[in-house]
Amino acid sequence: MAKKKSSAEKRHRKSEERRLRNKSAKSSIKTSAKKFTLLAQKKDPQAETALKDMIKKLDSAAGKGIIPKNTAARKKSRMQRYYNSMKAAQ
Repeated sequence: MAKKKSSAEKRHRKSEERRLRNKSAKSSIKTSAKKFTLLAQKKDPQAETALKDMIKKLDSAAGKGIIPKNTAARKKSRMQRYYNSMKAAQ
């Protein structure tokens, strides 16, 4: 526990700022993943760009420590396999 009330308040402020920043990044990843899966199901040619965008967001979040690196790698791998299977089905 903090020794002074002011340091505890600052700690709370900072943790709230980080929480909101992390929440925004995670939400952005989920949105881009949904966008990619919808485009891939429709066999839309823009699915590849959506996949690249999602991978970029995952790498960025993993680099900043928002999500673990293995989680980012797992999600990228699964989405890439999904994209490849959709591409092969054409």
